[in-house]
Amino acid sequence: MSFLRLTQRLPQRSHTLSYRHASTQRSPLDFAKIETKWRKRWAEAPPFQQGTKDLADKPNYYVLSMFPYPSGLLHMGHVRVYTISDTLQRFRRMQGYNVLHPMGWDAFGLPAENAAIERGIHPAEWTTKNIAIMKEQMDKLMLDLDWSRELATCDPSYYRWTQYLFLELYKAGLAYQKEAVVNWDPVDQTVLANEQVDHEGRSWRSGALVERKKLKQWFFKVTEFADDLLKDLDLLENWPDRVKQMQRHWIGKSKGAEFNFPISSAKEVDPLTVFTSRPDTIFGVQYLVVSPEHPLIDKDRLPAEHAEEALAFVEGLKKVQGMEEAEQSKKGVFTGLYAKHPLTDENIPIYVASYVLSDYGTGAVMGVPAHDKRDWEFCQANKVVENVKFVVEPAIQEADKALPQDEPFTAQGVLTALSGKYQGMKSKEAMKLIVRDTMETGFGRPATQYRLKDWLLSRQRYWGAPIPIVHCPSCKVVPVPQEDLPVELPLNVAFSGRGASPLAGADDWVNCKCPKCQGPAKRETDTMDTFVDSSWYFMRFTDAHNKALPFDSIKASSQLPVDVYIGGVEHAILHLLYSRFFSKFLLKQGAYQTTPETKPGNGEPFNVLLTQGMVHGRTLKDPDTLRFLKPDEVDHSDPAHPKVKSTGKETLVTYEKMSKSKYNGVDPVAVVNEQGVDATRLHMLYKAPPSEVLEWDDTSIVGMQRWLSKVLKLAHSCSTTTQDTAIPPLDTMTDAERDLNRTAHQTIKQVTDALTTSFGFNTAISDLIKLTNAISASDVAATSPIYQNAVRSLVTMMAPMAPCMAEESWEALSPSPQTGVFQQTWPLWEEDALVKDTVDCVIQVNGKTRLTVPIPASLVANADQVEQLTRATPQGQKWLGNHSVRKAIVAKNGALVNFIV
Repeated sequence: MSFLRLTQRLPQRSHTLSYRHASTQRSPLDFAKIETKWRKRWAEAPPFQQGTKDLADKPNYYVLSMFPYPSGLLHMGHVRVYTISDTLQRFRRMQGYNVLHPMGWDAFGLPAENAAIERGIHPAEWTTKNIAIMKEQMDKLMLDLDWSRELATCDPSYYRWTQYLFLELYKAGLAYQKEAVVNWDPVDQTVLANEQVDHEGRSWRSGALVERKKLKQWFFKVTEFADDLLKDLDLLENWPDRVKQMQRHWIGKSKGAEFNFPISSAKEVDPLTVFTSRPDTIFGVQYLVVSPEHPLIDKDRLPAEHAEEALAFVEGLKKVQGMEEAEQSKKGVFTGLYAKHPLTDENIPIYVASYVLSDYGTGAVMGVPAHDKRDWEFCQANKVVENVKFVVEPAIQEADKALPQDEPFTAQGVLTALSGKYQGMKSKEAMKLIVRDTMETGFGRPATQYRLKDWLLSRQRYWGAPIPIVHCPSCKVVPVPQEDLPVELPLNVAFSGRGASPLAGADDWVNCKCPKCQGPAKRETDTMDTFVDSSWYFMRFTDAHNKALPFDSIKASSQLPVDVYIGGVEHAILHLLYSRFFSKFLLKQGAYQTTPETKPGNGEPFNVLLTQGMVHGRTLKDPDTLRFLKPDEVDHSDPAHPKVKSTGKETLVTYEKMSKSKYNGVDPVAVVNEQGVDATRLHMLYKAPPSEVLEWDDTSIVGMQRWLSKVLKLAHSCSTTTQDTAIPPLDTMTDAERDLNRTAHQTIKQVTDALTTSFGFNTAISDLIKLTNAISASDVAATSPIYQNAVRSLVTMMAPMAPCMAEESWEALSPSPQTGVFQQTWPLWEEDALVKDTVDCVIQVNGKTRLTVPIPASLVANADQVEQLTRATPQGQKWLGNHSVRKAIVAKNGALVNFIV
């Protein structure tokens, strides 16, 4: 695939702000002109351009933001994630790392196919145009990306290796085909995810009622790695706790037991096996439920008087429910069959219901209405039994109070008399004994089950990576030989927007020779789920041009795991889970190795996961109707108090998810053109911590512009060619110099920590602003090495976040620089410089704060000396007077002293 590159620049609007040089009158600061200047210079000499020798001995560092779907339009969420990643990678380069910071495109998928159908163009053409547009938009954000490693998942040179990895999984027995129940759109003739089915059970695109249909589908055996995927979450110390918890819940490990229930039937059938995490409730089983697809639901196996009703119920499910709705349903039908309870010999009825899944566990569950909320609701809705058996009760219960019978008791407790010989035992003890006893009789066994299902990756659409399989009448399923990869998508196909995938009708492509017997055969017409493409792209970036393998083992081993991975929390489950699966599989296959220094190890792909919150837009509503207001319906003459033009009433102002229907979307390119790229980047980083929702309001960007102007003014104030002037010893500095030096070193320490561990970009900017103010207010001369070092440190630390103005300021600092700001070493702090000469000690009297006294740092722990210095002040004399101090409590390392008088 070729990628279009736009040569015409988007129009720039002038964004200027007045500022005063140290020795000049007020003059306009033209941010657009400064950005254009540095864009041109960097195009000629990239800011981090270094020779191979320079990089050879540097430690590797891999910064990656989740690659975007090429929709053709960047939104503010993109700006946020890319600003964060660009800031981190610039910071790490300045620290001396060999940084990998690539970009690519998650370019396959149904949205592109739909857009192409609507516009009457090919998905390849649509995708390529969008990539070109989005690259131009990214360029406006001054992102320093390694475009030499660019990839797109729709490019045959990429999906060749996606197909290769599919075949590796197939050879390892981890890719297989089986029948599965899916959401089926009968109009578009494709499988739908639960999220693509609305609350009425209709397809999100065609509007057709979705059917539950059994199809032969391709799967990856993710469950083979379930235990590793679960336990290795404990290795991920630098992942958000909520993301790890979401993954734990999705994997859903349950320990318990399996029990066999023989079926009371004249026809020979296997016993029903059920899993439960609560073996202590076995005596409370009052019915069993099987899935609609269970082998038992068959005309020849069901009693004649019940078969018609049960089969009609199952058939009806196909027409009215999507998978998600089906799983929530409380409807069920009696099959006419009974099972023998393995411990009581009671006959218990067997029902069929849609909430039991054929591919989860054994496809059958036991109904314990007294001790499970869902079972209770199902029992009530279908009138299964009149008297519910409570076989467990609270461990501590008032003697005169009976256990309520109008709701299930779902906690563990003590077994009741209905539990036979286990009466009086606590649940935990009873579970062990019941499993042990049923093992001896052959009815039960300990078992572990996972909520995690194997990954269904078949998609009945065109715009995806073809599954490299051939179906032969003689040889059956035959993998495409590696030397024949890629199996390319045919480009000359017709798109109707309805019916089966265009691949099914591409006869010249479908019909082929069997690789094994050379007889006539047909290609697999399903394509792969796009999650397959995105589950390994971070590995391809380590060796993007390899034509022999997906990536070289040595190169991948030197870069993996990704040091910092940045993206939306909405990908916390599937994308991250599947990436972990691929990474662990490839480590097991020896495709790359981990080293003792590699963390977190065990094939985990991402060391630090940084999930950013959404960007919400300022939303205006009519106060009377609550209708969203269009821009032309609002009077903005007073920006702080917008009014409805037609009524003059002040609008309601909220911040909500950006959308066209709310008229609150923001065009990132327009903001950059209007406000300047550096101010936009700073504003995005400053408004909120990365993990929190950011309420976008560009009216306050002017604060960032003013700060940038102030920094440039400071740079001009100490322009010098003697950058290497040595900092004098601390004991030779004046008080003012020590204070400014201390503030500079404290800021270096705090900003370094923010960019290394806490990722508090907002606090880092706040600290830099404080340093700016401290320099401006200082009595230290601009010619002083301490002053100049503080300004140089300020400009250097600002550079990752505001690259253009940092370069401009650095040039002002050094009229004839040999190198720019990005060739400077990240400043280091000195512990000695952080020590204060005096401590502002808060003085309390009998627990109430009364005054603050400056105390020499050497005396802060000496309560008597603090008392003397306090009494020497007018305020201290007022509160202590002639009172004798009975006790002095020194806290916070001497920063607070409480005198008890």
